[in-house]
Amino acid sequence: MSETVGSIVNAMTVDVEDYFQVSAFEKNISRDDWASHASRVEENTDRILTLFASHNVKATFFTLGWLAERYPAMIHRIVEQGHELASHGWDHQRATSQTKSEFRQDINRAKSMLEDVSGHVIKGYRAPSYSICEKNLWALDILADEGHLYSSSIVPIKHDHYGMPDASRFAFEAAQGRLLEIPVTTVPVFNRNINCGGGGWFRLFPYMFTRWALKQVNQDENMPCNFYFHPWEIDPYQPKIDGLSFKTKFRHYLNLNKMHGRLEDLLQDFRWGRMDEIFLDHTKLR
Repeated sequence: MSETVGSIVNAMTVDVEDYFQVSAFEKNISRDDWASHASRVEENTDRILTLFASHNVKATFFTLGWLAERYPAMIHRIVEQGHELASHGWDHQRATSQTKSEFRQDINRAKSMLEDVSGHVIKGYRAPSYSICEKNLWALDILADEGHLYSSSIVPIKHDHYGMPDASRFAFEAAQGRLLEIPVTTVPVFNRNINCGGGGWFRLFPYMFTRWALKQVNQDENMPCNFYFHPWEIDPYQPKIDGLSFKTKFRHYLNLNKMHGRLEDLLQDFRWGRMDEIFLDHTKLR
């Protein structure tokens, strides 16, 4: 058993969406057809809850309103086990594809559903596919207007689907100080930010790179990390989607069979907690 790295508590987060709801599948699966696909989100989320409980870890679950409406028992299990429930929007529409009015309607619908089902106030939001960037920073003002205290919707990297390379690597105040934006963790390598905060990058790079990178942020920069993954990433037996491009297949299915074991190592090697308790408890945003 390895020794836990440092004393800083990092944010462990889960983007709760089913395998057929990922943005990369939009051209292959219509939202109108979502209900026809065999759902695996409850089973996979329960596996994550069991994994977290075995390591005494509390986390933040950014959850789609669409799922909360259909699987309220899953929502109850998340909050009953002491985790934070946060919003991932209604049905995984990218913020970059929405008008201001559409975005406001989407986040309010999701927030209301999550609060009604859970009985808890929703403080946090994460845009689907990290789709807040330079061209729609107005979204942060709308989030604050509608009662959110923090967002985790920006990744300070250059990517073909998302990213804001010039954004701060660490939490910063937005919307005139009414909202805290908490970017996904990156590490600078040769003057370029590299994602070390989860998702497909965690499955692509060797685990020792992630361990080294998070240790750099914790020990050298004395800052907490913000890590994320999805329930479908621990499910190598999920149904395969036809008609995907090679790049999409590679990104989605790469090393799914290794994900659970890597998470075991990650939970053991670092200290983890909820977004709200790590970031909001030390700010004026209450």
